[in-house]
Order: sequence, then C-alpha cells, then structure tokens
Amino acid sequence: MVNEHGAASGNNAPRGQACFALPPLALYIHIPWCVRKCPYCDFNSHAAGPTLPEQEYVDALLADLDADLSHVHGRQLSSIFFGGGTPSLFSAAALGRLLAGVEQRIGFAADIEITLEANPGTFEQAKFQAYRQLGINRLSIGVQSFQAAKLKALGRIHDGDEAIRAADMARAAGFDNFNLDLMHGLPDQSIEDALSDLRIAIAQQPTHLSWYQLTMEPNTVFWSQPPTLPEDDTLWDIQEAGQQLLAEHGYLQYEVSAYARAGHQAQHNLNYWSFGDFIGIGAGAHGKLSSPSGQIVRTWKTRLPKDYLDPEKAFLAGERALTGEELPFEFLMNVLRLNDGCSSALFTQRTGLPLSVLNTARAEAEARGLLLRDPQRLTASREGQLFLNDLLQYFLT
Repeated sequence: MVNEHGAASGNNAPRGQACFALPPLALYIHIPWCVRKCPYCDFNSHAAGPTLPEQEYVDALLADLDADLSHVHGRQLSSIFFGGGTPSLFSAAALGRLLAGVEQRIGFAADIEITLEANPGTFEQAKFQAYRQLGINRLSIGVQSFQAAKLKALGRIHDGDEAIRAADMARAAGFDNFNLDLMHGLPDQSIEDALSDLRIAIAQQPTHLSWYQLTMEPNTVFWSQPPTLPEDDTLWDIQEAGQQLLAEHGYLQYEVSAYARAGHQAQHNLNYWSFGDFIGIGAGAHGKLSSPSGQIVRTWKTRLPKDYLDPEKAFLAGERALTGEELPFEFLMNVLRLNDGCSSALFTQRTGLPLSVLNTARAEAEARGLLLRDPQRLTASREGQLFLNDLLQYFLT
C-alpha cells in the first residue's frame, strides 16, 4: 500500500534544544466501526455492515505503522489504546495478529498498559477472556447511563442490566483494571438521576471512572435536533454533588473528567495530557511526534474507512510542524487539564523552550487567580480549571 510520509520542514523547530528530551511514546489504534452511530457522537465512527474487513484492516494498520516507524527513535511503547468506534467488534484473532505485528516492529515496555474500548452490547465472556490472554490488560466500557430512558435518548443499544453484567464479565475474564464511561447533563436529567448512575457505577467497583458532561457537537444529530438539557444551575449542582460522591468512595479526580482509585490513573491519557508522543494509526487517527532535534509534528490519517483501505490512496492525510510560537499554548492546553498540573521543568523538556517565554502570560494568569503562584509547578487554580478556556487565552500568541 502506498503511503506518502514526508518530513516537515525544520524551519519551525523550537529554540533552546539543549534541554529538550524525547518524551514517552504511545500508540493509538482507531477501529472506526460501531453497531450504530449515536446521535451525540462526533468521533470518526461508521455503522458496521454484516461483516467487518478485519484481515484487510489489520494489514492496513500494520502498513500504516511501518510508515511511521521513523518516529520511534529507539523508544519502547509505554501504552496502546484501541479506540473507536467499537474496537470490541473485532475478534480476538484479529487483535492478536495486530498486537503481534506491533510488537515485532516496536518493543513493549515491561509495564505496558493496553486498553480496549468496549460497549456493553458487544460483550461476550469467552471473547473477553481471549482478549485478556493477548495481553490487553485494561478495558474502557462505554456505559453512559444505567437508566432506560436516558439510554434511549442517547441512542444506545444496551440496557442498564447489560452494563452491570459487562462489569461482572470483565472481572470474570481477568480484568482487574477497568474504566466505566459515564455522561451527565443528559436530556431531562435531575441531580438524583445523575447521582443514581454514579452510585450504580461505583457499586461495580471499577478502578477508574470517566464522568463527563454531554455536549452538543457540530455534525451530529443532536446538533441539528438538540434535546432538552438541564439548566446551568442544575448542571453545576450535578457536578458538585457528583464530585463529592466520587471522592467519598475513593475516586480521586486527576483530570477534568477522570477519576481513579490510587495508582489506577490511565497511563495512556496521562502521557497525552503530559504532552507525550503518540503514533496514531487507523482511519482518521491523529498523532503527535517529536524528533531528537526538537521538532514536533502533528499528523492525521485518511478519515473514511473505504479510502483508508484503498491501496491507491495514502494513509497520511496531512501533517504540520508546530512553531515555537504555538508550543506554549499546545503544551498548556494539555497539562492544565491535570489537577496537579506539571513541574515547571517539564515545559522545557517537552518543548525545548526556556520557561521564561511564559513569564508575562503566567504573571497575568496568576494575578487573575487562574494559575497558582508556584515557581516549581504549572497548575491551574480551582477557578482556572472551571474556566480553562479563559486561562488558556493568556498563552495564545
């Protein structure tokens, strides 16, 4: 399969490279098919036909990875994330061949985290035992809600009982580390509705919970036909009550919408939010890649599955080198999502820029109370987390 992967010009490389260090490397694998497209979903997902082109798609993924191997620079993979779409629609045999091919090309760290996204309606215990035997050691289960009316409004194909069984089957299959994905701010949702979902989720004893507010995104059914959502005051009350409930049960918030028991933060996402590197393969996948010279490039792959599988078309749809002027915003857009932010030294390690380039904007954000006054760390205040877009505006050039 032909791929056009050219190196971007070096003219945009950041200055001050003496302190630049190659970050950890992760791999994102996009499986673009779902049983049905949900009305709120703006991800690159497509309704699956009666059969999936598993063999052809795995072949394409490995060829896509081959074209990106020049970005590895001797690093091992710290994490792999199968996202979608619904990756659990693929057989264990297909994912096993893919993982074996990836490991042949790039070494795995001894403690590699391998996450597979799955929906409750696609759970089969035998299948998930086979996934676990492949070395997949973390599941992310897309529950969204346990309530029938809310699931119907969201266009989901599972019910609450199936979601509970999915968690049971995950444990039975040997997964002692799994995430439940939940939404709040759903159509006509009350505070008690939202807390009921959280209580049921907590009762399943996941190690991690992703709990985030439903938003109306362009190019979705909900954007053109918006449902009735809770008022802002109700949304605020849901957020505060839910965070308190999660904290009471040992789920500590470490990112805007991520909560985990001690030691179970998602390593793949932590790398992403810490401005680490990730290769993205699959239809529409994005990547962020650094070179030893300090150049940082964002890449994106051909979006439509039929085009991605077409041997006459390139995998790479585009790439862009980040300029030194863009890097402060790009870096902070990620790390300031973390409750604890990052060490000030990480800014130079990841961007190659001296910390002093932040001085003016940093002082203004601190004076506004959006950034904590701590020379050793870059951390949003509580207000800064609530108004993150306002905080980031200080670092736009």
